Amino acid sequence: MMMIMYLKRLLLPFVPEEGDNRGIGTVEMILILVVLIGLVLIFKQQLTTIVNNLFKTITTRSNAI
Repeated sequence: MMMIMYLKRLLLPFVPEEGDNRGIGTVEMILILVVLIGLVLIFKQQLTTIVNNLFKTITTRSNAI
């Protein structure tokens, strides 16, 4: 539920107002979300590795200070 609220707040500025045809439509927004979710699923292993290495580096360097 929190994720939906966050995405709604994040994408709300791009939703066109009544009578405004210049914004992103619902279909386009759904397609963008599907592509982003697909990329996250495809590169999940690599993203997890990068984040874990980043936190290890931060922990190691903060202990050295």
